[in-house]
Amino acid sequence: MTDAERRLWSHLRQDQLNGLRFRRQEPVGPYVADFLCWPARLVIEVDGGQHASSNSDVTRDAYFAENAFRVLRFWNNEVLSNTEGVLAAIVAALAPSAPTQPSPKMGGR
Repeated sequence: MTDAERRLWSHLRQDQLNGLRFRRQEPVGPYVADFLCWPARLVIEVDGGQHASSNSDVTRDAYFAENAFRVLRFWNNEVLSNTEGVLAAIVAALAPSAPTQPSPKMGGR
């Protein structure tokens, strides 16, 4: 693992984030996700500069989307310099959607 992956893993492991279990280096089809939360179907990728304009990442993200996974991608320097912001983004992605208001046309008031 890179330094950034180690830092993020120290916050994700042992169900520390919203009580959800993350796995690291988890196989998903033909790919390996840096971090994966199966119940939330959330893939987290931590990338260095070599991924700046990677066509393989586009293909990989499309595979995940086609298989009902959401992908959050963070740069190494972002994880290292703004760990709390990265964790806040992950928590937001894990939060259940706000309940929708019933439509007045459907009988809700």
